[in-house]
Amino acid sequence: MQIHDIISAIEAFAPPRLQESYDNTGYQVGNPEAEATGALLCVDVTEEIIDEAVAKGCNLIISHHPLLFRGVKCVIGRNRPERVLAKAIKEGITIYSSHTALDSTEGGVSWRMARKLGLSDVTVLAPSAPGASTGLGTVGNLPSSMLPEEFALKVKQAFGCACVRMSRPTEGMTVTRVALCGGSGGEFIADAIAAGADAFVTADCKLNQFLDNAPDILLVDAGHFETEECTKDLFFDILTEKFPTFAVCYSDKEKNPIIYL
Repeated sequence: MQIHDIISAIEAFAPPRLQESYDNTGYQVGNPEAEATGALLCVDVTEEIIDEAVAKGCNLIISHHPLLFRGVKCVIGRNRPERVLAKAIKEGITIYSSHTALDSTEGGVSWRMARKLGLSDVTVLAPSAPGASTGLGTVGNLPSSMLPEEFALKVKQAFGCACVRMSRPTEGMTVTRVALCGGSGGEFIADAIAAGADAFVTADCKLNQFLDNAPDILLVDAGHFETEECTKDLFFDILTEKFPTFAVCYSDKEKNPIIYL
């Protein structure tokens, strides 16, 4: 099979047309016509990931975050994207990134988050169009109500977080209805409140967002990497179902770039 055959399965699930206007979903570097020898899955591409792909005999890397997000006018090794780009070209590695297409598709990132938390009656939080099933975030219901601290610990366990940040709960608050958005989803706090959510799980929240929204919703910041690491599971499930004999590998080298002391 050629690389574009493999990627066609990803794009059938998460069409690039669903990406946000600012994004760079799609091929980042490489040759879609090359014969695919294996796919390595990761959230972000680093030089170490390129080395791992070579060592595992994979000439395709599928990442969630795009390697090339802002314009690149020269490649002289000044930063990670330039160094990775040069190394990928040298080693004959093709890189494909799905990002907000995978965020926005039905069954995508926030849907997988909802599954991890055991939510039911899941729907899209911020539809891409009125009545659409695509869009960013999800909202659903827990099997039973939980206390805020109990819920935060459930989130911590579900996403393998070293810690979570939680807004100070109001007296008597319980959590039954939950909104989710993988990655930086603070802009959807108002949508979560409008959807009747008792809690909103996302990442990269600011102090004023915790402060200003505390009376209306429990805000749980579970970390950017932690809430999007499930993208590797999504890629794996798509590819192994479509190509059961094709070599698909999780990265063993990738680590959360943030450590907690």
